[in-house]
Amino acid sequence: MAMGIASGGGGRGGRRGRRGRTPMAEINVTPLVDVMLVLLIIFMVTAPLLTAGVPIELPDSSANALGEESESIAVSMDAAGQIYVGEQAIAPGGFANAVAGMGCGGDVARSIELRADRALDYGRVMAVMGELNRGGCNAIALVTNSSVTAP
Repeated sequence: MAMGIASGGGGRGGRRGRRGRTPMAEINVTPLVDVMLVLLIIFMVTAPLLTAGVPIELPDSSANALGEESESIAVSMDAAGQIYVGEQAIAPGGFANAVAGMGCGGDVARSIELRADRALDYGRVMAVMGELNRGGCNAIALVTNSSVTAP
């Protein structure tokens, strides 16, 4: 009995009854934090997969990284010499038509990010760069893996 009187909610004289309860005004942030951590993990796993869709083993270089540009076109060459624009494979002999469709020679200066497998012949990479230059694509960036020491 003493506890009911001291707490103020036991008998008829108490201020808080069954109908007089105030709603809880606190927000439980634990589920929000859990969802945000799951989304963070998903983005951390998928972000590296979005950069290049063609599996290429890039050569190492000790050069400084350049800033990323939004108007760049990815041209990739795999170990077999197959050429890709973005993730679309280009038929043999059709690269000149693909370069003409890129629109490099227009008013918008687009840069080309050339990713070539380390096993490719230097002459094959230079032939692709020459075709890009002939099509009006003069800003060509060679993409490599970064390394601490020079090869």
